[in-house]
Amino acid sequence: MRNLFEPFDLKGLALPNRIVMAPMTRTRATEEGVPTDLMRDYYVQRAEAGLIITECSRISEAAHGILRAPGIYNDAQVAAWRRITDAVHAAGGRIVNQIWHPGRVSHPAILGGKAPVAPSPLAAAGDFFLPSGRVPFTTPRELQTEELPGIVEDFAQAARNARSAGFDGVEIHAANGYLLQQFLEEGSNRRSDAYGGSIEKRARLTLEVVEAVIAAWDEAHVGVRLSPAGVHYGMAGRDRPATYDYLIRALAERRLGYLHVVRPNKASFDAGPVQIDDVSAFARARFAGPIIVNGGFARAAAEAVLAKGDADLVAFGVPFLANPDLVRRLASGAPYNRPDPATFYGVGAEGYTDYPLLEEVGV
Repeated sequence: MRNLFEPFDLKGLALPNRIVMAPMTRTRATEEGVPTDLMRDYYVQRAEAGLIITECSRISEAAHGILRAPGIYNDAQVAAWRRITDAVHAAGGRIVNQIWHPGRVSHPAILGGKAPVAPSPLAAAGDFFLPSGRVPFTTPRELQTEELPGIVEDFAQAARNARSAGFDGVEIHAANGYLLQQFLEEGSNRRSDAYGGSIEKRARLTLEVVEAVIAAWDEAHVGVRLSPAGVHYGMAGRDRPATYDYLIRALAERRLGYLHVVRPNKASFDAGPVQIDDVSAFARARFAGPIIVNGGFARAAAEAVLAKGDADLVAFGVPFLANPDLVRRLASGAPYNRPDPATFYGVGAEGYTDYPLLEEVGV
């Protein structure tokens, strides 16, 4: 029977276990988006994961939606990431870069006064964090049809840069209410051109990005993250089962390295009806390749989804944040460190690289 601690062949990348470190924004890059030595230490500490997926990385100067988020679009960023990947590999780890455009989930205050961009001029739900405090999202500027090939190319160039930086692959972020999901869902896409209206048209940008990234590297080194039941930043759609049925089948045809799906959490259910309540089973029925599932898993639930065959790998978020030796803790049943939400986002080592290992707490 499958378990978390057996090896897995991820399209030629040998993983020593099926435990994935989920992508988590930590805001420890420079203001210019250059990864830091502190980030290197953080990822090296967690190199025993079967696979590390980095925090989301900006694909361009315009794709700015999180203060001190890293980028993957200029030489300084690529060189800094190279120091991280070399160190992770030297520690025996494997690491892929999540490439990302936030779309409307941004603010003019961090975009030089320019409006964020989106498929349609509809503001995201919620608010945006600035150093001065939280502020409402503003109405984004609708992207013109002729601008979209440039965004597709930005994703492709990010993949080339990630390859140059020594990553083991890239993950296209098409989840959590960001640009690609904004195009995909009818609640945020009211376009009447070739990228809006029908499911096929709304999925077009995501599939064009996938094809361009595959062409920039190859299909085995490309993953995609989806949140078919997520309600991040006001995501909503009446036709989600049909939308994700079409998209996942289309992704399966492209023989991706993996599909990463986020299952609904309590916040999703509180926000209203969830049309796809078992996203891993939904994905498995349509995608025969490797599937990673993420979303509040403890060991028993993780091994149950593996045993059922609905996923091949399980991603852990906050547990990895607070426990650099999570693989050992899962294997031994040792207690977890208590995470400190006040330091999830910050600028220093506190709450980032200073969580103790088992031997440091006498376990």
